[in-house]
This record gives sequence, structure tokens and C-alpha cells, in this order.
Amino acid sequence: MKINQLMRFGIFFIGISSVAAQEKTNLKLEDAIHLAWTKSNEVSLANTKVNTRKYELLSTKNNQYPDFKISAQYQRLTNANVDLKVNQGSNSGTTPRVDQLILGQASTSLPLFAGFKIQNSIQLKDALYQAETASALQTKEEVAMKVVNYYASLYKAQKTVELLKENQKRAEQRTIDFTNLEKNGIIARNDLLKSQLQVSKIQLSIDEAVNNLNIVNFYLVTLLKLEPETQLVVLESDFSNFKMDNIPDNEAPALQNRKDLEAVRLQGKASQSNIKIAKSSYYPSVTLLAGYTAIDLKNVVTVENAMNLGLGLSYDLSAILKNSALVKVAESKATETQNAEAILTDYIKVEVQKAIEDYQLALKQDVVYGQAVEQSSENYRIVKDKYENGLSDTNDLLEADVEQLSATINKALAKANIIQKYYELLSVTGQLSQTFNLSKI
Repeated sequence: MKINQLMRFGIFFIGISSVAAQEKTNLKLEDAIHLAWTKSNEVSLANTKVNTRKYELLSTKNNQYPDFKISAQYQRLTNANVDLKVNQGSNSGTTPRVDQLILGQASTSLPLFAGFKIQNSIQLKDALYQAETASALQTKEEVAMKVVNYYASLYKAQKTVELLKENQKRAEQRTIDFTNLEKNGIIARNDLLKSQLQVSKIQLSIDEAVNNLNIVNFYLVTLLKLEPETQLVVLESDFSNFKMDNIPDNEAPALQNRKDLEAVRLQGKASQSNIKIAKSSYYPSVTLLAGYTAIDLKNVVTVENAMNLGLGLSYDLSAILKNSALVKVAESKATETQNAEAILTDYIKVEVQKAIEDYQLALKQDVVYGQAVEQSSENYRIVKDKYENGLSDTNDLLEADVEQLSATINKALAKANIIQKYYELLSVTGQLSQTFNLSKI
């Protein structure tokens, strides 16, 4: 394995993380997730959509209540000619001067029957409200997983930088030793140059690791709405003292708990209500009507206490022919929702199986990395002993050093990787938010 490829090994595991601040802050994973649920734009948008659906539901419910309208008019007339037919048989005298009209009206209407349209509209909006609520919970689940990934990446980045700097110290000491040996003519100058070159490669790896560390940190503090200069630190104990239980081993919890699947199912329920709404045009509408009218046509007529009460009936006969297309559209949309549910169900099953396999792989890798640390440490000890006794060259020594570094970094990151894969498994089965006590939000 080439040295420059081995030295960059640790960078492969770093994700995308944050920081460049002087004051370091430790934030537990649970606190970070709760903060994201409170502050992130994604959750705020999801909550706003839920409120919008809620208000739409309330507005639709108002349609079942009576409408009440009141109006009044005052008009000046231009000396109108009034011919009262009721007075044609008598001598009525002079024509009255009519130059003013006062009109007041109050009316109310209550829908008694509208082809079940109002009830089905309420059921439609209620299902959409519940679906949006489920989608908001799914958004919180996704935001929580995003925080977990950033958090794990931040820990991996910090640990990689720490181990690279430790290795850098050993490489620098080796360069000092080689410099003295080269001055005394014990080793060739190219051996010293190889040692110095390794120090330079380690420095490049550290610079790249720190750059990635700063990026991940910035992503995380931006998500959490913290000050841009905040530097988050993940402690070793945040991962070493972690207990994993109730590990899912099939897709059953996902099909029961996934909120995105629940949202699609509720949308399917809404589509059935939409079909009934489309069919409501086949029925007549019956409305209870009531009103009050007052009229004062100056010098001619005054009407008071003119109250009315009755029923209104309307039936759109053309809907019998035209409405079938709308019904077919609603039924087609319902079929679309059913297909979407089937597709999502299959996707969830694949997601869960992949998460289970990834988690099992992380456990196996942890065991292998532990063995690799022991093997690489023993190999470095043997090679170093041979080098000091003139039985191996500088290339062997430097390569053994790089292999030990790679194994050490792998092992250090393995625990965090296991926890990350465990959380991913909880996420795809819809149980991540429960783990961090969603009720606190």
C-alpha cells in the first residue's frame, strides 16, 4: 500500500463537520436533537403546514353552520313619477313627491342537505390535517437523523485529527533521530528525506482533516441555529457509555411506526372522501331560508315586519351527465395514492433490510479492527526491531507505521460507526424520535 494513500485513510471516514471558534462547547446528542426540533427551519416549515391544514379544517367545518347577512340602503330619488294602480278607481288628488327610499334586509340560510358534500369535505380536510401532522413527525425523524449523522461525523473528524497529531509527534521525533544518524553517517540521506516526507504527508492529512472538521461543525451549528463561531466538541464518553437495546430485526416495526407511510395512508383516506364529494353533485341541495325586510318609499309605502321562512331546493340536472368525469378523476387519484403506498411500502422494506445489514457489518468491522490494531502494533514492533538491527529498511518501517496508524483510526471510529448505524436502523423503522423522547418538544 502506498504511504500517501494510507495516510489519507482516516479522512475517508470524516463526513462533513464544523468549527473555528476559540471557545469550545460540549453538547450532548439528545440536547442537540431537541434543539434542532425547536430551531431548525425544516421543523418550523413542517409545523406551519400542520397549522395551515388545521385552519383549513376549521374553515370547512364552518360550512355546516348557517349564514347570516344584513344589509341596508338609503337612496335619494329624482322626483319619481309614481302611479299607484290601487288608486285608479278613486280621486287620489295630487301625485305624492317621491324622492327617498330606505331599504333594510336581514337573511339567513342553513344547508339541510347537500348530497353529503359538507360532511365528506370535513372528513377530507380532517384526513389531510392528520396526514400533514404525520408528515411533520416524519420531518422531525429526518432532522433527528441528520443531527446524528453530523454528530457522528464531528466525533470521527475530531478523533482522526487527534490520532494524526499523535502520529505526527512520533514522525517528527523519528526525523530528529534520523537527522542525527545521517550526520554521523549511519544512514543514507534518502532515508532521512523519506522520514521528512512522511512528516509532510501527515501535516497535509491533518490540514485536510481540520478543514473537514470545520465544515461539519459549521453545518451542525447552522442546523441548530447556534452562533457561527461556536465550536462543538464531542466527548469520548458520549459514545463509550452508550447502551443499545430493542434492536429491530425485521420490517414489522417500520410498517407500524413510519410516519411517512402513515401520511400516505391518510392521504388515501382523504382521496376516498374526495370521491364522495365528486358524487355529491348527483343529489339535490335543500336549504332552510329565513329573512326580514323593511321598506320606506317616502310618501308612498312603508313596509315593516315583513318576515319570511321557507325551503330552497336546487338540482343541477346537467351534473348527471357532466359530473362523471370529475368522479373518474377522483377515483384515479385514489388509485394513484394506493400505488404510492405500495411503492413506499416496498421501499421501506428495502431500507430496513439494508439498515439491518449495515448494522451487522459495523459490528463485524469493530471486531476485525480490534484484531487489526493488535496485528499492526505487533508488526510495527517487529519491523522496528529489525530496522534497528539492520534487517529491514526505512520503507518497511514507515509503511508499518502507517498501517498501525490506519488500524488505530479505524478502531477509534468503529464504536461511533456502530452507534450511527444503530440510529439509522431506528430511523428507518420509525423509532428514532421515540428514543429521544419526542414528548419533550
